[in-house]
Amino acid sequence: MAILTQSTTFIIGPVAKLLGYIMNWLFLGLDAIGIPNIGLAIIIFTFVTKLLMMPLTIKQMKFTKLSSVMQPELQAIQKKYKNAKDQNEMLKMQEETKAVYAKYGTSPTGGCAQLLIQMPILFALYRIIQNIPAYVPKIKLLFTAMLSSDNGIMSVAGYQDILSSNFTQFANKDLTNMNSIIDVLNVFSTDNWNKLIELFPAQAEIITHNLNEFNHMNSFLTINMSQNPGLTLGLPILIPILAGVTQYLSVRMMQAQNPTTGNDEDNPAAASMKMMNTVMPIMSAVMAISLPAGLGLYWSATAVFQILQQFIINKYFDKKGVDEIVKENVEKINKKRAKQGLPEQKITNNAKMSTKSIASSQEKLEQAKAKKEANDKKIKEILDSTEYYKSSSANPGSLSAKANMVSKYNEKNEKHNK
Repeated sequence: MAILTQSTTFIIGPVAKLLGYIMNWLFLGLDAIGIPNIGLAIIIFTFVTKLLMMPLTIKQMKFTKLSSVMQPELQAIQKKYKNAKDQNEMLKMQEETKAVYAKYGTSPTGGCAQLLIQMPILFALYRIIQNIPAYVPKIKLLFTAMLSSDNGIMSVAGYQDILSSNFTQFANKDLTNMNSIIDVLNVFSTDNWNKLIELFPAQAEIITHNLNEFNHMNSFLTINMSQNPGLTLGLPILIPILAGVTQYLSVRMMQAQNPTTGNDEDNPAAASMKMMNTVMPIMSAVMAISLPAGLGLYWSATAVFQILQQFIINKYFDKKGVDEIVKENVEKINKKRAKQGLPEQKITNNAKMSTKSIASSQEKLEQAKAKKEANDKKIKEILDSTEYYKSSSANPGSLSAKANMVSKYNEKNEKHNK
């Protein structure tokens, strides 16, 4: 029978199926040593998936590291073309920006590309944790035992009407399909389970037995991984709090890694970084309140492992140094260029020329500005002196006027010397 509760979405479905195998193997491993627990499996699963995505994480963090070094040069270009409206000037700006990225052996899309690759993986992970029974057969067997057509709920005549009329969650569900029913039962609250047992008294024993087994496997620190924590006081509320706090710490560490982007008010990326620093933790906490606790646990575990990854990788990059990182990047680019029959040094040389021209242009602008200020000052002094010497009632050119000019000249010099 096809497992309809598994995701069939393009790309995400196959990725979820592959990662679902990993989740199942981890759960079976824990079961073999006597601790079959979904919460522990989720934490170990998070660690394993973070290790699998380590190459992408390293590339992402390498780009972030280089971004903090490139920012002054990129900002100089932005300042240079701040008022540019002409299409040719805009093209020059793009070329010079591209040259800076090439100089460091990366590209403007270097960070985005890694995030785009990770997106299907993240969506697949969410799908698995939202619907554990679809990917962990031993958990699913507990539900199939409750529903079995031999002596379970589905053996009762008119069970579809009983379910649909008493639980709004079953509206528009195919109640002839066991997997559709399992989807709903997986997120049932304690009150819903008690009501289900009352509605099917003949199946009460089998439902209670398998439910206890499910709760034992599906609870972590007494928190049910399938139920929404909500806003009620108790241990479950710790899940959204942990999700928000750990996400906040993770984002803060990312911001500290790239201080130029995070603190420069003139940098357009600064506002986005500050917003992300505030919005992402809040979103994580709010979503963890209304989604199964397993997802909140996954977000918390992800943030913790991410903090550890960032710390270790940052230490590694700091020890290696930016020059060595750039050298490795350029070597990779040169290998690709060699395959395309392009000269090795063209990218680097062009970058050097472009960045030099940027610095030269900025220097020339500053020199021109200083020269203009000096000329303006000299002209002002000449005009002031002329007015000063003219301020006499004597006829111009007369002996009296000339004597007056000499007198005023001496007077001015005396004041200046004092």
